[in-house]
Amino acid sequence: MKPDPQLDLSKPVGDEIRKTTCYMCACRCGIDVHIKDGKIRYIEGNRDHPVNRGVLCAKGSAGIMQHYAPARLRAPLKRVGPRGSGEFKEISWDEALETATEWLGTVRQSDPKKLAFFTGRDQSQSLTGFWAQQFGTPNYAAHGGFCSVNMAAAGIMTIGGAFWEFGAPDWERTKLFVMFGVAEDHDSNPLKMGIAKLKKNGARFVSVNPVRTGYSAVADNWIGIRPGTDGLLILAVVHELLKARKIDVDYLVRYSNATWLVIDAPGTSEHGLFARNKDGTPLVFESVTEHAVPLGTKGARAALSGRVQLEDGRFCVPSFQLLAEKYLDPRYSPENVATETGISAETIRGLAAEIARVAFDEEIFLDQPWTDMNGQKHQGFVGRPVSFHAMRGLSAHSNGFQTTRALHMLQVLIGAVDCPGGFRYEPPYPKPFQSHPKPHGKAEHFGSNQPLSGPHLGFPRGPEDLLVDEDGKPTRIDKAFSWDAPFSAHGLMHMVIPNAYAGDPYPVDVMFLYMANMAWNSSMNTAGVIKMLEDKDPETGEYRIPKIIYSDAYASEMVAYADLILPDTTYLERHDCISLLDRPISEPDAVQDAIRWPVVEPDRDVRGFQTVLIDLGARLGLPGFVDSRKKPLYKDYADYIVNHERRPGIGPLAGFRGPNGDRAGRGAANPDQLKRYIENGSFFSAHIPLEAQFMKHANRAYQNFAVRMGFFDTPQPVTFELYQEALQKFRLSAEGLREPFAPRTHCKRILETFDPLPLWYRPFEEAMVDRTEYPLHAITQRPAAMYHSWGSMNAWLRQIHTKNPLYVPGPICDQHDLKDGDWVWVISHHGRIKVEIARTEAANMHTLWTWNAIGKRSGSWALDRDAPEAKKGFLMNHLINELLPPKGDGMRWSNSDPITGQAAWYDLRVRIEKAEPGEFSQPYFPPVSEPVAERPEELRYGQEWSK
Repeated sequence: MKPDPQLDLSKPVGDEIRKTTCYMCACRCGIDVHIKDGKIRYIEGNRDHPVNRGVLCAKGSAGIMQHYAPARLRAPLKRVGPRGSGEFKEISWDEALETATEWLGTVRQSDPKKLAFFTGRDQSQSLTGFWAQQFGTPNYAAHGGFCSVNMAAAGIMTIGGAFWEFGAPDWERTKLFVMFGVAEDHDSNPLKMGIAKLKKNGARFVSVNPVRTGYSAVADNWIGIRPGTDGLLILAVVHELLKARKIDVDYLVRYSNATWLVIDAPGTSEHGLFARNKDGTPLVFESVTEHAVPLGTKGARAALSGRVQLEDGRFCVPSFQLLAEKYLDPRYSPENVATETGISAETIRGLAAEIARVAFDEEIFLDQPWTDMNGQKHQGFVGRPVSFHAMRGLSAHSNGFQTTRALHMLQVLIGAVDCPGGFRYEPPYPKPFQSHPKPHGKAEHFGSNQPLSGPHLGFPRGPEDLLVDEDGKPTRIDKAFSWDAPFSAHGLMHMVIPNAYAGDPYPVDVMFLYMANMAWNSSMNTAGVIKMLEDKDPETGEYRIPKIIYSDAYASEMVAYADLILPDTTYLERHDCISLLDRPISEPDAVQDAIRWPVVEPDRDVRGFQTVLIDLGARLGLPGFVDSRKKPLYKDYADYIVNHERRPGIGPLAGFRGPNGDRAGRGAANPDQLKRYIENGSFFSAHIPLEAQFMKHANRAYQNFAVRMGFFDTPQPVTFELYQEALQKFRLSAEGLREPFAPRTHCKRILETFDPLPLWYRPFEEAMVDRTEYPLHAITQRPAAMYHSWGSMNAWLRQIHTKNPLYVPGPICDQHDLKDGDWVWVISHHGRIKVEIARTEAANMHTLWTWNAIGKRSGSWALDRDAPEAKKGFLMNHLINELLPPKGDGMRWSNSDPITGQAAWYDLRVRIEKAEPGEFSQPYFPPVSEPVAERPEELRYGQEWSK
């Protein structure tokens, strides 16, 4: 009998296969870990897993080398040399935890806000946020503020969900897929599988990205846009659709606030707000009687245009009329945006025409009856088979919030949100932004030894919800939810160290960081941040940031700048919870979450950070971590996952709840819950009923399903907010028409950027520098084989990328007489770097780029001190300041989106000059001492690595 190659592929490599969840990027794919003699021998994809269905990328396969990396920390460490030297001594866990408890306890008793607790790309933010809330500090957030808060905030505020972990294209039915600014490391397996389906089904794939790598390289059409102008392109497409009347009017009337009446009363405190009746119900213009009536009035035909006078004399118009007037303006015509975007008017018209053609001429109808939230029955789901996806390329600009809102507005205008063939929500989304908590952290929200009165992060409804004191001064160290960045739903992690160093708005006593490589690739102005971490107060001789506690699994650059190191395990040695309270692995048709569990035990004196945090919570006596007798509530993180309840019956995991493990979503704790997950491949999946799978924002069956699952306690339908009233409230405050009034220093930029309808403005840094002196853009992308900085020390993955040249477009090479291997100085208004170049013909002609997070500091990550990453690898970060250039008003603004605080990494403008060849890229930092065991000279697969 001829052998079956499929069976050969599945033959176990080890004695046992243990199924868990990958952590080599944010996909959270299912993996089969082959164990032999207690060691990991092979990792492959789990073919039964709903995320990747057996597909595994290079990163996931190389998890074995991540687990056995020489860079792993081996024991708790206490600094004995100066900060930055990397000189430590190993200490016991008892000493480490006693020290941390003493430092943290002193702060909690005296002034809890003097603790700044921030985490990197961890996947346990429901725990870390809960811990910080119980500690009582207002200063908590994760990495989203310098990654993708524009994406999340703009999506949730506009359509109640977002791209990435909250939604996905309908890969099976999409006929036109348009992707904006997605690097290939993010969501790589699901995207690769989805794009493969598109190709198989004959769908068209258009990529809008300044650089043509990865996904863009396999697109049917590549639009090499100039960085920071995506919003202008999108609004030009909207202009064309409005001109051609290619919009879904019925969809807009049913599901958006397009018909809601906006008060037209300039100079008053209500101008630009929605007109409402005494009960707060929005008013609409009834086209038959030509009167204003409450939304939902039976038989009323709400108009999208017209002008009506209310009984009190005020005039109003539907918000759609304002929208149409705005975008039909010739300034948004393809001809008028072509020069700015670098895209021809013909291409823009072609994109708009194709979107319209596919959306309306290739309409899909699914014969599945359903009922909407108004009780109206529908025979089936109408589908507009156009879908979009976007990520950091839109997000990481100072105009990124409004750009992302524009893209969601485009989806709504053609009726392509949560319909067959369009963008689809992934549970627990959609959620109206009003259902999210308001941020907590005002002075009255915290006090000594008291928990914060509510969660740190959320969405203000207006200026009255800002976290500022009576004088308008921010109460958070990162100035999140202040006038600087009112809708900073993920915080401003990139500003924590600079603000703490400056004591603005106040100094901190302890900085507690987890998986946040702030001394290298996770900071703007890396050299400046290093100096801030090293600098001492000349009067006291103490460090300006007195105490730094850091937890990581590996010897990253940040380790050298901490005073106390709490070593984490690798992802294969600990419990993790990919929770519906956090960022689950749901798909549009199913509710899903997952776990990790220790498939092997640590061979070092390390502990999972989440368990350590729970231990610290108990030692500090934090509410929620101890009982009334001050005894610990949880043994470790596994115990917390099973027994913690955020609300009655709602815990970190949705699956196998109840005493018998037969409940989903809501249910009592099940002591065997983790065992059941492990038996099920380390994930849980609950299928959404067929009648509830689309139009979730307005689908009665889905809303009832969501209540049963515990997403809400009552149905929470979503109205698409094309016109954002919350932004208008800030404009009224800036005009001095509505209390609380905006500070005079902030009024101009609020009026220019907080438009209630999406707009485009030139990115701040680009607008503030001389564009003839700095004629080029410079951006970074992450390669498919790496994720953040963790993977770039991986022995297998390093064979793909060991250095990162600066890719220079051919015309610029010709202009400067450059060829592959030449060296250049890259100069910004802030700094200069010297790097090796490579010619490219696959980039926007005004855009330089490189791979992100490849460059390393010598002595870190247990790499050889002469490793290419440390010699020729480099960071673009040295060219970027966390502050914008001075503009003469005495203020230095954060280099961020003014609405959300998103770090504006991609606004950088530079020039280049040919340089003499060098052995090292510049700036070059002296090596740090290595706080890990002696590394081997070489690594071999299957070898046991030890001292």
